Amino acid sequence: MIERNVVKAFVEEWLQDKEYFLVDIEISSDNRIVVEIDHADGVWIEDCAALSRFIEEHLSRDEEDYELEVGSAGLGQPFKVAQQYINFIGKEVEVLDTEGMKYTGILKHVTGNDFVITVREKQKQEGKKRPIWVDVDKTFRMDEVKYTRYSLNFK
Repeated sequence: MIERNVVKAFVEEWLQDKEYFLVDIEISSDNRIVVEIDHADGVWIEDCAALSRFIEEHLSRDEEDYELEVGSAGLGQPFKVAQQYINFIGKEVEVLDTEGMKYTGILKHVTGNDFVITVREKQKQEGKKRPIWVDVDKTFRMDEVKYTRYSLNFK
C-alpha cells in the first residue's frame, strides 16, 4: 500500500511557493489516492492537473498500481484545516457544535484553534416588553465542533 506520508511529501513539494494549501489526503486499502487542495480565490483545474502529473512522475505504477484523484475542497463541505477558516473570515458560516446546536453567523476571526462567529439572537431587554435582535459573539474550538462550513445563501 502506498504510504500517506510519501504522497504528502510530494504534494508539499509541489505546493512550495504557491498560494495553494493542502486540505486532505486519503488513501484507501486498494490504493485509491484522493488529494484535496484549496486556495483563497478558488482552485483552477489546470493546477489540479499539474499536481496530478507531478505526483504521477514520482510514483511508479510498476512498483504499485494506484488510482489518483486531485481536486478542490468542495464549497459546501466541512472545513478540515485552519486555513479554510481564515479564508472565510467575514463570510457567513454554519457551525454544528457537539451538543447538536446549529449556529449560522459571520466568521469574525480565527486565533490558533479558536474561532469566533457573530450570530443574531433575540434577547429580552430590561424594561422592554418584547425581545430584540442583538449581535452575539460565539467562540468555538475547531476540534470541538462536529463541523463548520461555508453557508450557501441563494437570496
